[in-house]
Amino acid sequence: MVPYGIFSFMTPVSPAPPPGLPVPVRRLWAAVLFGYMALGATLQSLPSYVVQHFHGGPLIAGTVVGIAFLATACARPFAGRLADAGFARPVVATGGVLGAIGGAGHLVAPNPGTLIVARLVMGVGEAALFSGAIPWVLADTPPQRRGRVAGWFGLSMWGGLALGPVVAVGLNHLSGYRGVWWGVIVLGIASAALVLTTAGDNRDGDGLSPLPKSFREIVPVGASLPGLAFGLSSYGYGTVNALLVLHLHHDGIGGDSAALAVFAAGFLLARALGSPLVDRKGGVRVALGSLVVEAVGLLLVAGTGNEVLALAGTVLAGAGVALMYPATVAMTLHRTGALRPGTSVGVMTSYWDLGIMAAGPIGGLIAGHAGYPTAFAVAAATTVLSLLVVATALRNPGAGAAGAAGAAGAGGQPTRAAAPARDATPKSDGRSATDGRSAKDDRSATDVRSATDVRPATDARLATDVRPAVGDRSAAKDRPAVSDRPSAKDRPATSDRPSAGGGTAAGEAAAPTAGRGPA
Repeated sequence: MVPYGIFSFMTPVSPAPPPGLPVPVRRLWAAVLFGYMALGATLQSLPSYVVQHFHGGPLIAGTVVGIAFLATACARPFAGRLADAGFARPVVATGGVLGAIGGAGHLVAPNPGTLIVARLVMGVGEAALFSGAIPWVLADTPPQRRGRVAGWFGLSMWGGLALGPVVAVGLNHLSGYRGVWWGVIVLGIASAALVLTTAGDNRDGDGLSPLPKSFREIVPVGASLPGLAFGLSSYGYGTVNALLVLHLHHDGIGGDSAALAVFAAGFLLARALGSPLVDRKGGVRVALGSLVVEAVGLLLVAGTGNEVLALAGTVLAGAGVALMYPATVAMTLHRTGALRPGTSVGVMTSYWDLGIMAAGPIGGLIAGHAGYPTAFAVAAATTVLSLLVVATALRNPGAGAAGAAGAAGAGGQPTRAAAPARDATPKSDGRSATDGRSAKDDRSATDVRSATDVRPATDARLATDVRPAVGDRSAAKDRPAVSDRPSAKDRPATSDRPSAGGGTAAGEAAAPTAGRGPA
């Protein structure tokens, strides 16, 4: 049993939607599951199908598999923005319909070119399906639980990718490739039907226009760096999708019929057990550990000719990939301020799709010239690059806070982290921080300091320690006019007053006081 339960988050939390319009999380979960089962079935069958029916090599097979993710990457930000604008239900339903149309294209494709068109249609459908559903679900989730909820809801997508290959193997055994493509069509129709038979999204989109007016409206500040890390890590996943089955079969290692299912099992186990870690430990720490595990798994697949070791490496690679999505969602929402989760997460996830898309043709080209082990070694190297991005560019917590503040400011809702702390911390004599000052000096928390004394809080505390005693009139130019302050007999001791640099009472208490004279 999964800790907290996979469906434990399916009861909407604050703010509660209007009566009669709860978020249909179970239906959305099932709709995404069926849609991605269809995609998973194609990932299992396409490589060998292209080789057998169109006599294509690894490059063509990898291109056909990966090209769908190009369309997915391009469509995700727009699907997410439409969902943020209040059109989540039609977006998700359209995703299911396009998945079914793409399956029909697989069924009738007479050549690789037509098959590529069908893959592009299916790619747009998958983008609309998940990127339309995730903001619908996150809309009623408190910020402190969004990493966990994103991870658990993502199990619908990865569960589909895990079950799809199993379904494809069974259908291929019973009816051949035509049976697989018919199964893809049915799954797409079932996905759309689940969405169309439920109530629509109860959010009005806060007046957001469905169409972006600027580049930053579709690519928010702060989403690109987490996306880059996610995309580099996805190259390994794309290599597994496009080449693992061919590698195990071509090199005589064995286990090719079970490889993708084994990868999915490692993925699902790690995602189910590890999602709470994102909210407890933070996205950066979880991402660092996940990337190490993924790199080790890919190197094991590249360096062994033993079936058991190859499948063990596959499990490790799946477990490593598992938590990268919730980890990068948490980092993205922290950096962007979570004003438009559909758009922000859609952009971040587009990098994932681009990594998978690149892995197909690039990995196929490398495998054709240098062998499959080299292709998997390159995949491990890109995972190490992702590790470096997280360890260097994303490990600075200040970057996320700045991105969140900038995003909030762009949305017209600036966030001042210092204000609550200053106003909520009483002084030792029971007066508020602003008590005792004249009307002209009764300013907001962000305005307390003078123009010549704009310094971080830590610098303000240091400034308190090095300024002269209160009785030294040479410091008067750095402090409010004497007429604006209460008389000496009415004032508390210096250690009880906020510093001239604007430090809070709590900050003053924390600062050293040995250098101060009595009031």
